[in-house]
Amino acid sequence: MTRLREKYEAATRDIQAPFAMVDLAAFRANAADLTRRAHGRPIRVASKSVRSRDLLRTVLDLPGYAGVMAFTLPEALWLATGDPEPLSDDILVAYPTSDTDALAELAASPTAARVITLMVDDPAHLELVSAAVARADRAPDAPPIRVCLDIDTSWQPLGSGMRVGAYRSPVRTPAQAAALARAVVRLPELELDGIMAYEGQIAGVGDAPPGRPLYGRVLRAVQRRSAVELARRRAAITRAVRGVADLRFVNGGGTGSLHTTGRERAVTELAAGSGLYQPHLFDQYRSFRGRPAALFALPVVRRPAPNVATVLGGGYPASGPADAHRPPVPHLPEGLAYSPTEGAGEVQTPLIGEAARELHVGDRVWMRHAKAGELCERFDTLHLVDSDTGTYEGSVPTYRGEGRTFL
Repeated sequence: MTRLREKYEAATRDIQAPFAMVDLAAFRANAADLTRRAHGRPIRVASKSVRSRDLLRTVLDLPGYAGVMAFTLPEALWLATGDPEPLSDDILVAYPTSDTDALAELAASPTAARVITLMVDDPAHLELVSAAVARADRAPDAPPIRVCLDIDTSWQPLGSGMRVGAYRSPVRTPAQAAALARAVVRLPELELDGIMAYEGQIAGVGDAPPGRPLYGRVLRAVQRRSAVELARRRAAITRAVRGVADLRFVNGGGTGSLHTTGRERAVTELAAGSGLYQPHLFDQYRSFRGRPAALFALPVVRRPAPNVATVLGGGYPASGPADAHRPPVPHLPEGLAYSPTEGAGEVQTPLIGEAARELHVGDRVWMRHAKAGELCERFDTLHLVDSDTGTYEGSVPTYRGEGRTFL
C-alpha cells in the first residue's frame, strides 16, 4: 500500500487537492472480473455508478459489455443524442418516469425511440407514455415507444408480513406480469421490449459485514433462500410474459450477484456498475474482491494535536440508511480513522491514529466513497492514473463537469 500511495502521489504531484481520481489499472481489472463472474452473459453497464461518459465508453469498448442502464429519462436522452456522438444504441432506463417534458421529447424523436427503453410497473406509466405520444407530432412510420416490465424481487417467506428487499415494483407474480404485458400490447404506440428483475437484497448487500459474524451467517442464509425463490419466480414470470409477447431481453443481477444470476437460464443479460469503481461498501462480499479504483484526495490543512491531521472537506455521505457505513473511509496512508466526536465534516475532517503523526500540512489523504457514482456529484473532473505504470493519463469530465446533474 505504501508503494501504491507513492505512485498516486508522483502521478498527481501537480494537481491541487481536493480532487477525484480513477485508477485505470484497477478499473480495467474490476471490469474483467465482472465479466468473468457473468458466466458469458453480456453486462449492461449501470451509468449511475460511473457518471462519466468517457469512462462509460471505455467500459462499452471492453469485451462482455453491451448497452447502458440509465437512471433517468433526461439522462438517457442525453446519452442517446449527445455530442459528439451517441453513447449507445441500447439504453434501458432503470426507473419509471413521470417527467412529461422528457416523455414528450422521447415521443417526438424517432432516433431516441429506437434507442431508449422505458421502465414500467403500473398502468399509470403506460397512460403517461401514451399521452405523450398522442400529443407528439409523429410521422406515420415512427417507431413505437419500447417499455420494460420491472418485477418485484423481494423475498417474502411469510407473505406480506415479512419482506426482505427494496420497495420497487408492485408486479410480483406471473399473472400480474402477464396482465401488465397484455396492457402494453393493447397499445399500438408501445412495444414490450423486456423484463428487469434486480435482486438488490443480494446484489447490493454485502454478505460479510465487518465485525458482525453472526449477522453475516444469517444474511447469507437469507440471500441463498431468496436467490432460489427468485430464480424459480423469475423463470415463471418470463414464461408467462413470453406467452403474451416476444422479449428482446430479460435483465437481472448486479455487482454482488453476477455469479449466481448469470447461471439462470431465463436471464439473457446482467447489469453492473458499482464494481468498476469498487467503493468501500463492496468490500463486504466473500465471493469477489475488487481493487479500489475511484478515490479522492484531500489536503492536510491543520495539525491540531500530535495524533490528529485535519483535512479540508470530506463530508460526502452516501445514500441509504443513516449508519456508520455511509461516510467515506480513509484509505491511504493506512491507519487513519475519524474522530468519534466530529466524523466527516462539510469543510474539515479531523483524522486520528498513528498514521496522522507522520502527516504534515500540505500532505494528502486518499479517501474512498461508500458508493460508486455518487462521488461524481462532488467533483467535475476525474483524473486518470495507471497504477501499473505509475503514469498520469489525463482527465475526463464527470456528468457534473459537463453541466449535467440528473438527480
